[in-house]
Amino acid sequence: MELKHYAVAGIFALSAAIPGIATAADAAAGKARAAVCAACHGQNGIAQIPTYPNLAGQNEQYLVSAIKAYKNKQRTGGQAAIMQGQAAALSDTDIANLAAYFASLPADGGK
Repeated sequence: MELKHYAVAGIFALSAAIPGIATAADAAAGKARAAVCAACHGQNGIAQIPTYPNLAGQNEQYLVSAIKAYKNKQRTGGQAAIMQGQAAALSDTDIANLAAYFASLPADGGK
């Protein structure tokens, strides 16, 4: 076997051994983590308070970007202080799972 084949095999072996690399988001885990979100964003991702955004049916990558922006304190104004506090405790996996969960919900709240 040539050296480059060993290198490629090593890279694949290493990526398989490190948890969290190239794993798909888990909407079921996101649902379990979303209980605290319901206070503002509703049980079904549809907010009861008009100034809070609906999360149901939202684009998954947008949600990931938005939550990470709150976590990194790049979003300010409005309810940002509340969201920054909530996002601070989330891991990247939590964020991906939450985004997958809310993106999977029907945008109309299942009506």
